[in-house]
Amino acid sequence: EQVVESLVVGRPLDNDVEIVLFVALAPGLILDEALTKTIQKQIRDNTTPRHVPRGVFQLSDIPRTISGKKVELAVLNILQGKEVKNKDALANPEVLDEVQKIAAKLT
Repeated sequence: EQVVESLVVGRPLDNDVEIVLFVALAPGLILDEALTKTIQKQIRDNTTPRHVPRGVFQLSDIPRTISGKKVELAVLNILQGKEVKNKDALANPEVLDEVQKIAAKLT
């Protein structure tokens, strides 16, 4: 119930795929180590260890288009150091700045 919404991407890394999970939390909550471990355990218990994200990161909102679709490709492009095109189609392009800061820590 702490996670309001989420977005997951598979980032190619060293001939494999690293699962990266972004979450928007209920108002007033901050992603800490305990909540991260709870999220990872929940995923492990309901899927497989391969599905457990290596990184879980909090965003103020999940980036989406004006029509409401989540924009996994734009997030993946940022994680891969690529340019995001057509930011004008996004309802909340400022969230991509948050993703950019996270991407800088991952490299």
